Amino acid sequence: MATGADKSTPANGRPVVLQALPHLGAGGVAEEAVEIASALAASGATALTASAGGPRVADIEAAGARHFRLPLHSKNPARMWRNARALGALAAAEKVDIVHAVSRAPAWSAEAAARRRGCAFVTTFYGTYSHRWRPKRAYNAVMARGDRIIAVSEHIRDYIRAVYAPPEERIRLVPIGVDTARFDPAGVEPGRAAALRESWGLAGREPLIALPGRLTRWKGQAVLIEALARLGGRDFACALIGDDQGRKRYRAELEALIARRGLGGRVRLVGPCADMPAAYAAADIVVSASIEPEASGKVVVEAQAMARPVIAPDHGGARDTVRDGETGWLVPPGDADALAAALALALDSPALRAALGAAARRRMAADFSVRAMCENTLAVYNALMSERR
Repeated sequence: MATGADKSTPANGRPVVLQALPHLGAGGVAEEAVEIASALAASGATALTASAGGPRVADIEAAGARHFRLPLHSKNPARMWRNARALGALAAAEKVDIVHAVSRAPAWSAEAAARRRGCAFVTTFYGTYSHRWRPKRAYNAVMARGDRIIAVSEHIRDYIRAVYAPPEERIRLVPIGVDTARFDPAGVEPGRAAALRESWGLAGREPLIALPGRLTRWKGQAVLIEALARLGGRDFACALIGDDQGRKRYRAELEALIARRGLGGRVRLVGPCADMPAAYAAADIVVSASIEPEASGKVVVEAQAMARPVIAPDHGGARDTVRDGETGWLVPPGDADALAAALALALDSPALRAALGAAARRRMAADFSVRAMCENTLAVYNALMSERR
Protein backbone atom coordinates (compact mmCIF):
# COMPACT_ATOMS: atom_id res chain seq x y z
CA MET A 1 0.00 0.00 0.00
CA ALA A 2 1.32 3.44 -0.89
CA THR A 3 1.15 5.52 2.26
CA GLY A 4 2.68 8.77 1.12
CA ALA A 5 4.96 8.66 4.17
CA ASP A 6 8.42 10.20 3.94
CA LYS A 7 11.36 7.86 3.48
CA SER A 8 14.35 10.08 4.18
CA THR A 9 16.45 9.79 7.31
CA PRO A 10 17.86 12.44 9.66
CA ALA A 11 21.05 14.12 8.53
CA ASN A 12 22.58 13.33 11.90
CA GLY A 13 21.47 12.27 15.33
CA ARG A 14 18.20 10.78 16.45
CA PRO A 15 15.07 12.75 17.25
CA VAL A 16 13.62 13.54 20.63
CA VAL A 17 9.87 13.08 20.19
CA LEU A 18 7.20 14.18 22.65
CA GLN A 19 3.75 12.63 22.15
CA ALA A 20 0.93 14.69 23.68
CA LEU A 21 -2.40 12.97 24.27
CA PRO A 22 -5.36 13.36 26.65
CA HIS A 23 -4.74 10.21 28.68
CA LEU A 24 -3.25 6.73 28.55
CA GLY A 25 -6.32 4.63 29.21
CA ALA A 26 -8.08 2.04 27.10
CA GLY A 27 -8.49 2.52 23.37
CA GLY A 28 -6.65 2.60 20.10
CA VAL A 29 -5.07 6.06 20.53
CA ALA A 30 -3.26 5.02 23.71
CA GLU A 31 -2.35 1.69 22.12
CA GLU A 32 -0.67 3.41 19.18
CA ALA A 33 1.12 5.84 21.50
CA VAL A 34 2.66 2.86 23.29
CA GLU A 35 3.63 1.22 19.99
CA ILE A 36 5.25 4.38 18.62
CA ALA A 37 7.10 5.01 21.89
CA SER A 38 8.44 1.46 21.76
CA ALA A 39 9.55 1.85 18.14
CA LEU A 40 11.27 5.16 18.93
CA ALA A 41 13.14 3.68 21.88
CA ALA A 42 14.17 0.63 19.83
CA SER A 43 15.56 2.93 17.11
CA GLY A 44 17.74 4.77 19.60
CA ALA A 45 15.60 7.91 19.59
CA THR A 46 14.27 9.53 22.76
CA ALA A 47 10.58 8.85 23.40
CA LEU A 48 8.63 11.13 25.74
CA THR A 49 4.89 11.23 26.40
CA ALA A 50 2.70 13.70 28.25
CA SER A 51 -0.87 12.98 29.32
CA ALA A 52 -3.23 12.98 32.27
CA GLY A 53 -2.08 9.44 33.03
CA GLY A 54 -3.87 6.12 33.04
CA PRO A 55 -3.18 2.38 33.14
CA ARG A 56 -1.05 2.42 29.98
CA VAL A 57 1.61 4.61 31.62
CA ALA A 58 3.26 1.42 32.87
CA ASP A 59 3.40 0.13 29.28
CA ILE A 60 4.93 3.38 28.06
CA GLU A 61 7.66 3.17 30.68
CA ALA A 62 8.25 -0.54 30.03
CA ALA A 63 8.79 0.36 26.36
CA GLY A 64 11.72 2.60 27.33
CA ALA A 65 9.91 5.94 27.19
CA ARG A 66 9.31 8.53 29.90
CA HIS A 67 5.93 9.89 30.88
CA PHE A 68 5.09 13.35 32.24
CA ARG A 69 1.73 13.84 33.90
CA LEU A 70 -0.16 16.92 32.72
CA PRO A 71 -3.95 17.48 32.53
CA LEU A 72 -3.91 17.57 28.73
CA HIS A 73 -7.47 16.22 28.62
CA SER A 74 -8.80 19.55 29.89
CA LYS A 75 -10.65 21.86 27.50
CA ASN A 76 -10.61 24.75 29.96
CA PRO A 77 -8.84 27.63 28.14
CA ALA A 78 -6.89 28.71 31.23
CA ARG A 79 -5.78 25.14 31.88
CA MET A 80 -4.80 24.70 28.23
CA TRP A 81 -2.66 27.84 28.43
CA ARG A 82 -0.90 26.54 31.53
CA ASN A 83 -0.40 23.22 29.74
CA ALA A 84 1.24 25.08 26.85
CA ARG A 85 3.68 26.72 29.22
CA ALA A 86 4.44 23.40 30.91
CA LEU A 87 4.97 21.63 27.57
CA GLY A 88 7.20 24.49 26.42
CA ALA A 89 9.35 24.17 29.53
CA LEU A 90 9.49 20.41 29.05
CA ALA A 91 10.47 20.79 25.39
CA ALA A 92 13.27 23.17 26.34
CA ALA A 93 14.57 21.00 29.18
CA GLU A 94 14.54 17.79 27.12
CA LYS A 95 15.69 19.41 23.84
CA VAL A 96 12.61 18.13 22.05
CA ASP A 97 12.72 18.09 18.25
CA ILE A 98 9.15 17.05 17.45
CA VAL A 99 5.88 17.48 19.36
CA HIS A 100 3.18 15.06 18.16
CA ALA A 101 -0.43 15.71 19.22
CA VAL A 102 -3.22 13.21 18.67
CA SER A 103 -6.27 15.08 19.99
CA ARG A 104 -7.59 18.62 19.87
CA ALA A 105 -7.21 19.86 23.46
CA PRO A 106 -3.59 18.64 23.72
CA ALA A 107 -2.93 19.96 20.21
CA TRP A 108 -3.70 23.56 21.18
CA SER A 109 -1.16 23.41 24.00
CA ALA A 110 1.31 21.38 21.95
CA GLU A 111 1.24 23.77 18.99
CA ALA A 112 1.85 26.79 21.20
CA ALA A 113 4.77 25.02 22.91
CA ALA A 114 6.25 23.79 19.63
CA ARG A 115 6.08 27.17 17.90
CA ARG A 116 7.55 28.94 20.91
CA ARG A 117 10.46 26.49 21.16
CA GLY A 118 11.05 26.02 17.45
CA CYS A 119 10.05 22.33 17.43
CA ALA A 120 8.35 20.57 14.57
CA PHE A 121 4.63 20.05 15.14
CA VAL A 122 2.86 16.86 14.01
CA THR A 123 -0.80 15.92 14.37
CA THR A 124 -2.74 12.71 13.81
CA PHE A 125 -6.39 12.67 12.79
CA TYR A 126 -7.99 9.56 14.31
CA GLY A 127 -11.51 10.59 13.38
CA THR A 128 -13.77 13.22 11.89
CA TYR A 129 -14.97 16.11 13.99
CA SER A 130 -18.31 17.88 13.91
CA HIS A 131 -17.65 21.18 12.09
CA ARG A 132 -21.02 22.73 11.21
CA TRP A 133 -20.85 25.22 14.07
CA ARG A 134 -18.24 27.87 13.24
CA PRO A 135 -16.60 28.03 16.70
CA LYS A 136 -16.32 24.23 16.74
CA ARG A 137 -14.68 24.25 13.33
CA ALA A 138 -12.19 26.85 14.54
CA TYR A 139 -11.43 24.67 17.57
CA ASN A 140 -10.88 21.62 15.36
CA ALA A 141 -8.65 23.46 12.89
CA VAL A 142 -5.57 23.16 15.08
CA MET A 143 -5.33 19.53 13.96
CA ALA A 144 -4.78 20.72 10.37
CA ARG A 145 -1.94 23.09 11.27
CA GLY A 146 0.79 20.50 11.73
CA ASP A 147 4.03 20.58 9.77
CA ARG A 148 2.91 17.04 9.01
CA ILE A 149 -0.73 15.91 9.31
CA ILE A 150 -1.14 12.14 9.62
CA ALA A 151 -4.40 10.57 8.39
CA VAL A 152 -5.14 7.04 9.61
CA SER A 153 -7.22 6.11 6.55
CA GLU A 154 -8.03 7.33 3.06
CA HIS A 155 -11.46 8.29 4.39
CA ILE A 156 -9.84 10.59 6.96
CA ARG A 157 -7.39 11.98 4.39
CA ASP A 158 -10.29 12.92 2.11
CA TYR A 159 -12.09 14.53 5.06
CA ILE A 160 -9.01 16.63 5.93
CA ARG A 161 -8.71 17.81 2.33
CA ALA A 162 -12.39 18.64 1.99
CA VAL A 163 -12.95 20.42 5.30
CA TYR A 164 -9.62 22.07 6.18
CA ALA A 165 -7.68 22.12 2.86
CA PRO A 166 -4.16 22.30 4.31
CA PRO A 167 -1.21 22.29 1.89
CA GLU A 168 -1.25 18.88 0.23
CA GLU A 169 2.46 18.30 0.84
CA ARG A 170 1.86 18.26 4.59
CA ILE A 171 -0.61 15.34 4.57
CA ARG A 172 0.64 11.80 5.10
CA LEU A 173 -1.40 8.58 5.03
CA VAL A 174 -0.28 6.18 7.77
CA PRO A 175 -2.85 3.38 8.16
CA ILE A 176 -3.62 2.02 11.61
CA GLY A 177 -1.65 -1.05 12.63
CA VAL A 178 -2.77 -4.35 14.13
CA ASP A 179 -0.52 -6.51 16.28
CA THR A 180 -0.32 -9.51 13.96
CA ALA A 181 1.49 -11.52 16.64
CA ARG A 182 -1.30 -11.08 19.17
CA PHE A 183 -4.04 -11.34 16.54
CA ASP A 184 -2.79 -14.57 14.99
CA PRO A 185 -5.10 -17.58 14.60
CA ALA A 186 -2.16 -19.93 15.14
CA GLY A 187 -1.60 -18.39 18.57
CA VAL A 188 -5.10 -19.06 19.95
CA GLU A 189 -5.52 -22.59 21.21
CA PRO A 190 -8.98 -24.03 20.44
CA GLY A 191 -9.86 -24.30 24.12
CA ARG A 192 -9.88 -20.51 24.54
CA ALA A 193 -12.40 -20.03 21.75
CA ALA A 194 -14.54 -22.96 22.91
CA ALA A 195 -14.61 -21.64 26.47
CA LEU A 196 -15.83 -18.26 25.23
CA ARG A 197 -18.65 -19.80 23.20
CA GLU A 198 -19.72 -21.80 26.21
CA SER A 199 -19.65 -18.74 28.47
CA TRP A 200 -21.87 -16.95 25.94
CA GLY A 201 -24.36 -19.80 25.89
CA LEU A 202 -23.50 -20.50 22.24
CA ALA A 203 -21.56 -23.74 22.57
CA GLY A 204 -23.21 -25.51 19.63
CA ARG A 205 -21.58 -26.36 16.34
CA GLU A 206 -23.56 -23.94 14.21
CA PRO A 207 -21.59 -21.16 12.44
CA LEU A 208 -21.07 -18.19 14.72
CA ILE A 209 -21.58 -14.63 13.50
CA ALA A 210 -19.96 -11.96 15.69
CA LEU A 211 -20.43 -8.21 15.79
CA PRO A 212 -17.91 -6.61 18.17
CA GLY A 213 -18.57 -3.03 19.21
CA ARG A 214 -20.05 -1.05 22.06
CA LEU A 215 -23.82 -1.04 22.19
CA THR A 216 -24.74 2.22 20.55
CA ARG A 217 -27.24 2.85 17.79
CA TRP A 218 -24.80 3.92 15.10
CA LYS A 219 -22.86 0.66 15.39
CA GLY A 220 -25.80 -1.01 13.64
CA GLN A 221 -26.66 -3.95 15.90
CA ALA A 222 -30.32 -3.53 14.96
CA VAL A 223 -29.44 -3.71 11.26
CA LEU A 224 -27.70 -7.04 11.84
CA ILE A 225 -30.66 -8.43 13.79
CA GLU A 226 -33.00 -7.50 10.94
CA ALA A 227 -30.63 -9.16 8.46
CA LEU A 228 -30.48 -12.34 10.55
CA ALA A 229 -34.27 -12.51 10.54
CA ARG A 230 -34.11 -12.73 6.73
CA LEU A 231 -31.90 -15.84 6.67
CA GLY A 232 -34.79 -18.29 6.69
CA GLY A 233 -33.95 -21.79 7.90
CA ARG A 234 -30.16 -21.41 7.86
CA ASP A 235 -28.30 -22.62 10.92
CA PHE A 236 -26.33 -19.94 12.81
CA ALA A 237 -25.69 -18.31 16.15
CA CYS A 238 -24.78 -14.68 16.77
CA ALA A 239 -22.85 -12.88 19.49
CA LEU A 240 -23.16 -9.11 19.91
CA ILE A 241 -19.94 -8.37 21.79
CA GLY A 242 -19.66 -5.07 23.63
CA ASP A 243 -20.52 -2.99 26.66
CA ASP A 244 -23.72 -0.97 26.76
CA GLN A 245 -21.84 1.77 28.68
CA GLY A 246 -25.02 2.66 30.51
CA ARG A 247 -27.29 2.63 27.45
CA LYS A 248 -29.84 0.41 29.15
CA ARG A 249 -32.72 1.64 26.99
CA TYR A 250 -30.92 0.74 23.77
CA ARG A 251 -29.98 -2.66 25.16
CA ALA A 252 -33.64 -3.29 26.03
CA GLU A 253 -34.64 -2.25 22.49
CA LEU A 254 -32.24 -4.80 21.02
CA GLU A 255 -33.48 -7.56 23.31
CA ALA A 256 -37.08 -6.76 22.35
CA LEU A 257 -36.17 -6.79 18.65
CA ILE A 258 -34.47 -10.17 19.01
CA ALA A 259 -37.63 -11.55 20.61
CA ARG A 260 -39.96 -10.03 17.97
CA ARG A 261 -37.90 -11.51 15.15
CA GLY A 262 -37.97 -14.98 16.73
CA LEU A 263 -34.22 -15.06 17.31
CA GLY A 264 -34.23 -15.71 21.05
CA GLY A 265 -31.51 -18.17 22.03
CA ARG A 266 -29.72 -17.70 18.70
CA VAL A 267 -28.66 -14.06 19.14
CA ARG A 268 -27.13 -13.05 22.43
CA LEU A 269 -25.83 -9.80 23.88
CA VAL A 270 -22.73 -11.20 25.56
CA GLY A 271 -21.18 -8.04 27.00
CA PRO A 272 -17.55 -6.93 26.72
CA CYS A 273 -14.76 -9.42 26.07
CA ALA A 274 -11.22 -9.19 27.45
CA ASP A 275 -9.85 -11.83 25.07
CA MET A 276 -10.63 -10.48 21.62
CA PRO A 277 -8.25 -12.81 19.73
CA ALA A 278 -10.22 -15.76 21.16
CA ALA A 279 -13.51 -14.00 20.30
CA TYR A 280 -12.47 -13.69 16.66
CA ALA A 281 -11.21 -17.28 16.68
CA ALA A 282 -14.60 -18.42 18.00
CA ALA A 283 -16.40 -16.68 15.14
CA ASP A 284 -16.86 -17.96 11.61
CA ILE A 285 -17.96 -14.59 10.23
CA VAL A 286 -17.32 -11.11 11.67
CA VAL A 287 -19.70 -8.26 10.87
CA SER A 288 -19.28 -4.51 11.10
CA ALA A 289 -22.66 -2.86 10.53
CA SER A 290 -21.90 0.77 11.40
CA ILE A 291 -24.45 3.17 9.99
CA GLU A 292 -22.01 6.10 10.16
CA PRO A 293 -18.52 5.86 8.62
CA GLU A 294 -15.81 4.50 10.87
CA ALA A 295 -12.57 6.47 10.77
CA SER A 296 -10.44 3.37 10.39
CA GLY A 297 -12.30 0.35 11.73
CA LYS A 298 -10.00 -1.41 14.17
CA VAL A 299 -12.39 -4.35 14.56
CA VAL A 300 -12.35 -4.96 10.81
CA VAL A 301 -8.54 -5.01 10.77
CA GLU A 302 -8.24 -7.24 13.84
CA ALA A 303 -10.76 -9.76 12.52
CA GLN A 304 -8.99 -10.00 9.18
CA ALA A 305 -5.65 -10.48 10.95
CA MET A 306 -7.33 -13.45 12.64
CA ALA A 307 -8.12 -14.85 9.15
CA ARG A 308 -11.83 -14.21 9.53
CA PRO A 309 -13.86 -13.03 6.55
CA VAL A 310 -15.55 -9.71 7.32
CA ILE A 311 -18.81 -8.23 6.10
CA ALA A 312 -18.54 -4.46 6.45
CA PRO A 313 -20.36 -1.33 5.29
CA ASP A 314 -19.15 0.23 2.06
CA HIS A 315 -18.02 3.51 3.57
CA GLY A 316 -15.36 4.97 5.84
CA GLY A 317 -12.20 3.10 6.76
CA ALA A 318 -13.63 -0.29 5.76
CA ARG A 319 -13.13 0.68 2.13
CA ASP A 320 -9.38 0.84 2.79
CA THR A 321 -9.10 -2.48 4.54
CA VAL A 322 -11.67 -4.82 2.96
CA ARG A 323 -11.29 -5.90 -0.66
CA ASP A 324 -14.78 -6.82 -1.74
CA GLY A 325 -14.93 -10.44 -2.81
CA GLU A 326 -11.23 -10.99 -2.04
CA THR A 327 -10.85 -10.60 1.72
CA GLY A 328 -14.49 -10.06 2.69
CA TRP A 329 -17.64 -8.32 1.49
CA LEU A 330 -18.76 -4.69 1.41
CA VAL A 331 -22.47 -3.90 1.57
CA PRO A 332 -24.45 -0.64 1.53
CA PRO A 333 -24.60 0.79 5.06
CA GLY A 334 -27.88 0.31 6.91
CA ASP A 335 -29.22 -2.10 4.25
CA ALA A 336 -30.49 -5.20 6.07
CA ASP A 337 -31.40 -6.96 2.82
CA ALA A 338 -27.90 -6.56 1.36
CA LEU A 339 -26.34 -7.65 4.64
CA ALA A 340 -28.60 -10.72 4.72
CA ALA A 341 -27.55 -11.64 1.16
CA ALA A 342 -23.85 -11.42 2.10
CA LEU A 343 -24.45 -13.46 5.25
CA ALA A 344 -26.30 -16.12 3.26
CA LEU A 345 -23.40 -16.41 0.81
CA ALA A 346 -20.88 -16.66 3.64
CA LEU A 347 -22.91 -19.22 5.59
CA ASP A 348 -23.46 -21.37 2.50
CA SER A 349 -19.77 -21.33 1.46
CA PRO A 350 -17.35 -22.62 4.14
CA ALA A 351 -14.54 -23.04 1.59
CA LEU A 352 -14.99 -19.48 0.37
CA ARG A 353 -14.94 -18.20 3.95
CA ALA A 354 -11.63 -19.98 4.52
CA ALA A 355 -10.10 -18.65 1.29
CA LEU A 356 -11.14 -15.05 1.98
CA GLY A 357 -9.97 -15.30 5.57
CA ALA A 358 -6.52 -16.52 4.52
CA ALA A 359 -6.22 -13.70 1.96
CA ALA A 360 -7.29 -11.19 4.61
CA ARG A 361 -4.61 -12.41 7.01
CA ARG A 362 -1.91 -12.05 4.36
CA ARG A 363 -2.97 -8.51 3.51
CA MET A 364 -3.14 -7.35 7.12
CA ALA A 365 0.35 -8.73 7.78
CA ALA A 366 1.70 -6.95 4.70
CA ASP A 367 -0.03 -3.56 4.84
CA PHE A 368 -1.67 -3.02 8.23
CA SER A 369 0.77 -4.37 10.79
CA VAL A 370 1.97 -2.43 13.82
CA ARG A 371 5.46 -2.66 12.37
CA ALA A 372 4.37 -0.95 9.13
CA MET A 373 2.51 1.76 11.06
CA CYS A 374 5.53 2.47 13.26
CA GLU A 375 7.98 2.47 10.35
CA ASN A 376 5.83 4.95 8.43
CA THR A 377 5.40 7.20 11.49
CA LEU A 378 9.12 7.23 12.21
CA ALA A 379 9.74 8.02 8.54
CA VAL A 380 7.57 11.13 8.96
CA TYR A 381 9.67 12.17 11.96
CA ASN A 382 12.94 11.49 10.16
CA ALA A 383 11.99 13.53 7.10
CA LEU A 384 11.06 16.48 9.30
CA MET A 385 14.45 16.24 11.01
CA SER A 386 16.21 16.24 7.64
CA GLU A 387 14.23 19.25 6.44
CA ARG A 388 14.94 21.26 9.56
CA ARG A 389 18.65 20.56 9.37
